[in-house]
Amino acid sequence: MDQHEDECRNGGESNSKQDDEQEAVAHLEEIKKSIEAKMALRQSNLNPDRPDSGFFRTLDSSIKRNTAVIKKLKQINEEQRESLMDDLRSVNLSKFVSEAVAAICDARLRSSDIQAAVQICSLLHQRYKDFVPTLIQGLLKVFSPGKSGDESDSDRNLKAMKKRSSLKLLMELFFVGVIEDGGIFINIIKDLTSVEQLKDREALQTSLTLLSSFARQGRIFLGLSLSGPEIQEEFLKGLNITVDQKKVIRKACFSFYDAAAELLQSEHSSLRLMEHENSKILNAKGELSDENLSSYEKLRKSYDHLYRNVSSLAEALDMQPPVMPEDGHTTRLTSGEEAVSSASGKDSSVEPVWDDEDTRAFYECFPDLRAFVPAVLLGETEPKVNEQSVKSQDQPTEILPESDKSQLITFESGEGSTESNVLPEGESTERVDDKEEKEKSKDLDIDKEKEKENEKKGENDKEKLRSVEGTNLDALLQRLPGCVSRDLIDQLTVEFCYLNSKSNRKKLVRALFSVPRTSLELLAYYSRMVATLSTCMKDVSSLLLQMLEEEFNFLINKKDQMNIETKIRNIRFIGELCKFKVAPAGLVFSCLKACLDDFSHHNIDVACNLLETCGRFLYRSPETSIRMGNMLEILMRLKNVKNLDPRHSTLVENAYYLCKPPERSARVAKVRPPLHQYIRKLLFSDLDKSTIEHVLRQLRKLPWSDCEPYLLKCFMKVHKGKYGQIHLIASLAAGLSRYHDEFAVAIVDEVLEEIRVGLELNDYGMQQRRVANMRFLGELYNYKHADSSVIFETLYLILIYGHGTTEQDVLDPPEDFFRIRLIITLLETCGHYFDHGSSKKKLDRFLIHFQRYILSKGALPLDVEFDLQDLFADLRPSMVRYNSADEVNAALVELEEHDRIVSADKASSEKHSDTDRPLSRTTSTAMVRIKQNNDNGTEENGVQENVNDGEHDSGSDVNDVEGHDDEELDEENHDDGCETEDDDEDEDGPASDDEDEVHVRQKVTEVDPLEEANFDQELKAVLQESMEQRRLELRGRPTLNMMIPMNVFEGSAKDHHGRGTGGESGDEALDDDTGINKEVQVKVLVKRGNKQQTKQMYIPSDSSLVQSTKQKEAAELQEKEDIKRLILEYNDREEEEFNGLGAQPTNWMQSGSNKAGGRGNSFEGTSGRGGGSRHRHHNYYSGGGIYYGRRR
Repeated sequence: MDQHEDECRNGGESNSKQDDEQEAVAHLEEIKKSIEAKMALRQSNLNPDRPDSGFFRTLDSSIKRNTAVIKKLKQINEEQRESLMDDLRSVNLSKFVSEAVAAICDARLRSSDIQAAVQICSLLHQRYKDFVPTLIQGLLKVFSPGKSGDESDSDRNLKAMKKRSSLKLLMELFFVGVIEDGGIFINIIKDLTSVEQLKDREALQTSLTLLSSFARQGRIFLGLSLSGPEIQEEFLKGLNITVDQKKVIRKACFSFYDAAAELLQSEHSSLRLMEHENSKILNAKGELSDENLSSYEKLRKSYDHLYRNVSSLAEALDMQPPVMPEDGHTTRLTSGEEAVSSASGKDSSVEPVWDDEDTRAFYECFPDLRAFVPAVLLGETEPKVNEQSVKSQDQPTEILPESDKSQLITFESGEGSTESNVLPEGESTERVDDKEEKEKSKDLDIDKEKEKENEKKGENDKEKLRSVEGTNLDALLQRLPGCVSRDLIDQLTVEFCYLNSKSNRKKLVRALFSVPRTSLELLAYYSRMVATLSTCMKDVSSLLLQMLEEEFNFLINKKDQMNIETKIRNIRFIGELCKFKVAPAGLVFSCLKACLDDFSHHNIDVACNLLETCGRFLYRSPETSIRMGNMLEILMRLKNVKNLDPRHSTLVENAYYLCKPPERSARVAKVRPPLHQYIRKLLFSDLDKSTIEHVLRQLRKLPWSDCEPYLLKCFMKVHKGKYGQIHLIASLAAGLSRYHDEFAVAIVDEVLEEIRVGLELNDYGMQQRRVANMRFLGELYNYKHADSSVIFETLYLILIYGHGTTEQDVLDPPEDFFRIRLIITLLETCGHYFDHGSSKKKLDRFLIHFQRYILSKGALPLDVEFDLQDLFADLRPSMVRYNSADEVNAALVELEEHDRIVSADKASSEKHSDTDRPLSRTTSTAMVRIKQNNDNGTEENGVQENVNDGEHDSGSDVNDVEGHDDEELDEENHDDGCETEDDDEDEDGPASDDEDEVHVRQKVTEVDPLEEANFDQELKAVLQESMEQRRLELRGRPTLNMMIPMNVFEGSAKDHHGRGTGGESGDEALDDDTGINKEVQVKVLVKRGNKQQTKQMYIPSDSSLVQSTKQKEAAELQEKEDIKRLILEYNDREEEEFNGLGAQPTNWMQSGSNKAGGRGNSFEGTSGRGGGSRHRHHNYYSGGGIYYGRRR
C-alpha cells in the first residue's frame, strides 16, 4: 500500500514538474522578446535620426490640433498608446514641447502605463532635440522637498504615488537610452535618504517605499548580483553607470536602511512598554480609556507600517529582515496563554481555580497527540523540511539530459570502484563501465514504462482514497454527539488525526459549530477536542472562534427576542473554550460588556449563562480576578437599578453568587430532640399509601401534651414534602380528628391563615407553598374536615382580596396570573363534589364571577388557558365561556335579578305567614281563588312526586331540612365577590300576596247558613270539574316540568307534597271565637305563565286530606326507621367479623379517582357534620384506628 502511494505521488509530481517547465520556458521567451525590443529602442534613442524643418512643415501645426494632442498626453495608458503615437506623428509640436512635457509630468501613470509612456517619450525624443532636458527638469521637480505641514493625508498619498511613478519612468527612460546620464539618480537617492526624512514619519514611509522600488528595478545601480537570462545581463551591462556612482548610491541606501532599522527597534520598545501598561489597566479597571486606545492603535499601526517597509527594503537589498525580540506578541495586548503563563509565576489566590482534581484534569490535562500519531500526519514542519531537502537532491538528476545522466552514473560507478579497490585500472575498468551503462540504460527504459503505468493507476487510486477518506470522516462526525465522556472524546480526537487534512479540518469545525442547541452537555467535550487539536493544528481553534464570534455579534445586533436557545448555546460554547484557554479572556469580557450595555430581555439570560459557565474560572484566575470582580459589581448595580421581573432577578443573583459566593461561616445543623426526629421520619420519609395505617398508629401513641404543637407545625409543612402525598397528610388529619378534635380544628385554622398570609405578601418565593396549601385545603374538604362554606369563602377571598385598595397593583398585578392557578388547584382537588344541591348552585355562581376575574386579566398564557379549559371541561362541560366583560356583567345582572325575585317571594311568604288572617272574604272571590289553587296544586303535587322519586332513585338521602339550611347558607355566602343587593324590597309584592290569600273556616258565624250551603255545593262542583280536567291532562302529558321552589321548604319538617303537617309544623290555628276548631296552613303552587308562585290556604285539621297525609307520613317514617335499624345491625355484624378475623383493609381511594361515583351513606360522622350533599364511606377498626373517610 505504501509503495502504491509512493508511485501515485511520483506520478503527480512528474506532471506538475512538466507544467512548471513549460511555464518557465514561456516566461523566458517573453522576457527575451521584451529585452530585444528595449535594446532596439535604445539603439534608436542613442542615435536619433531627427527630421529636418521641411518635414515639420508637412505636419499639422494648428493650435487646436496640438492642444487636443497635448490634452491626450495627460491620460497616457496602454490602450490608447497606438492612437496617441499616430497623433504625435501627424502633428508638429516644435513650438509646444514645454506644454507636452508639462502634460506628461502631470499625467497619473500606473505601473501598467509606464511602458506606454516610455514609447511616447522615445518618439518625442527622436523628433525634438529639446524634449529630454525639459522632461528631466519636470520630473525632478516632483522629488524636491516641500512643506508637508499643511498637506492632508490624501494629498500626501497622491504625492507619494506621483514620486513612485516618476522614479519608475526615469529608470525606464534611462534603460532605453532617452536619458544618458545616470548621475541624476544620485541626487534623487540623496534626497530620499537625507536626515530630514528620518524626522518625519510620513516622509520616512514614503522614502522606504521608493527605495524598495528603486532597489528592485535598478539592482545594477547598487552593484547587486543580477539573475536572469544572459541577454538581460548584456542589456544592463551596456548602461552608462560608473563605479563611483554605484558606490555613492549603494552607500546611501545601506546607511538609510541601518538608520530605519534602529528607528524600528526603538518603536518596538515603545510599543512593548505601552502594551505592558495597558495590560495593567485592563486587569485593574476592565477597560481602557479612549485616549489610551487611540494612542495604542496609532502606535501599533505606525509600527506595522514601518516594519513592512523596512522588511521590503531589506529584501530588495538582499539582506535579512530585522528580527524583533518576542515579535509574535508586538501587535496585540498580552492575553491567552502568555498572560496565563506570566501570572502563573505569581502567588495564586486563596481559592483554587478548580473545585476538585477531576475537574482540573479535565480542563488542563490533554492527551499527547505526538505520542499516538506520527508527526507527518499532524502536519509538523520538520518532516516537510526533510522532504524538501530530499526533493532538492533528486531534482538535478531529473532535469539533466540523458547524456549528463550517463556521465553522472559513470562518475558514481567510478567512485564506487575506487573505494572498493577490486578492479585494476585500464581496460578492465572500461569494460565494466560499458556493461554497467548498458544495464542501466535498459533499467531506465523499463522504469519509464512502469512510471507511465503507475501514473494511470495513481489517478484511480487517488479517487478511491478520497472516497474512502470521505466515508471515514462522515462516520467519525456521526459519532460526535455520542461522545459524552472524557475517554470517548479523546479517542475520537486521535482517530481524527489519521484523517488530518485542511478540508477535513474545516468539515470538523463546521460539525463542532453546528452542535444541537438543546445538547448543551456536549459543549464541554467538544471544547476539549478543540483544545487537544489546537496543540498541533492552530487553524481549528482560530476558525471555530471566528465563527462563534461572528454568530454572537449577529445575534446581539439583531435585537429580537427570538432564538434564545441558539444564543445560550453560542455563549456557553465560548465560555467552555475560555476554560480550556482556547478563547482569550478578552473575547469573553467583550461579550459580557456587550450584554451589560443593553441589559434587557435575552441579554440578561445570555450574560447569566456566560457567568455560570466561566465566570467562576475567570474570577478565581489571578490575571482576570480584578476585572471580573468589577464586571460582577456592574451586574449587581444594573440589577438594583432596573426593574427586573422575578425570573431575571433570580437569574442574576444566582450567577453573581455562583461566581462570587458570599463570605459566611459554615452552616450549623439544627439539633432536634429524638422525638421530633421520629415525627419527621414518620411524616416525610415513611409515609405512603401502604404505610399510612402504621404511621397513624404511631402518631396516636405519641405523648400528645408534648408533641401536639410540633405535630401541627409538621402537618403545615406540606410544601416541603412530595406534592403527591398531600392527600395522605389530609387522611392522617382526618384519622386523628376522631381522637383529638382541637388538633383538627387547628389544622384548618392554620391552613386558612397561611392562605391569607400568602395573599397579603404575594411573594414569588412562596408560590410553591401557596399551591401546596390550596391542595391541602381541598383534601381536607374531601375528608369531611372542612365545610363547603369554607371552600367558597376562600375562593371569593382569592378573587377580591386587595382589590379596590391602594395596594392592588402590588397584591394582584395585572400581569400576575397566580391567583388563577390557586383557584384551579383548589377546584381540581375538590370541585367535582359540587355537582348537586345547593353546592352546585354556589359553584355555578362562583364560576361566573371567576370568568369576570379572568377577563379582567387580559390575554392569558397558554399554560393557564389550557388549565382553565381542562377545569371547565371537568367540572362544567356545558357552561358557557364568556368572551367579553359585557357578557359576564349581563349574566351577573340576570343572576342578581333572579335572586332578588326569589328573596322577595321568600320574604313575602314569611311575612304573610306571621300576619293575622282576614276575617271575611267574598264568596265569589274565594271560589275563583280556590278553583285556581286547586287546579295548580293538583298539578304541582304530581311534579313533586316525580321529583322525589327521582331523588330516591339516585340514592340520595338529603332530607328537606338540610336542603333548606344549605339554601339559607347559599343566600348568605354566595355574594362575597359581587355587589351587595338592595335591602329595600318591592312593596307591591306583599300587597298582591295578601289579595291572593283565602281563609276557609268550618264554622263562620258571620255567614248565613244558606249561603254556606250554596258555597259548599259550588265548591264540590268546582273540585269535581278540576279533578276530571286533571285526569285528561295527565293522560295527554304524563311528564310535568314544574319544580318546587326551595323557599317552600320552611319550618322543621314537611311532607313530599309541599304541605306542612299540623302536628309537626305548629301551623295549626285555633278559632278566634270558639277556640275549639283547628286549621292547617297549606301552600298551593300556582303557575301563571312561566312564573311559579305559592298561595296560602287554611283547611280544617279534621279533614280527610290532612288525616290521610299524616297517616302516609307516619308509614314512611316507620319504614325509614326499619331500614336504618337493619343497616346498623348489618354493619355491627360485619365489624364483628372483621375484628374476629383480624383482617386489615387495603382499599385506598385516590383523590378525584371517581368523581361521578355513587353516593354512600354515613350514619356515624365524626367531623360534626350531618348527612349532606357530600357522602363518604367510613370504615372504623377498633384495632388499628384507621380512618377511611375519603369520598368515592
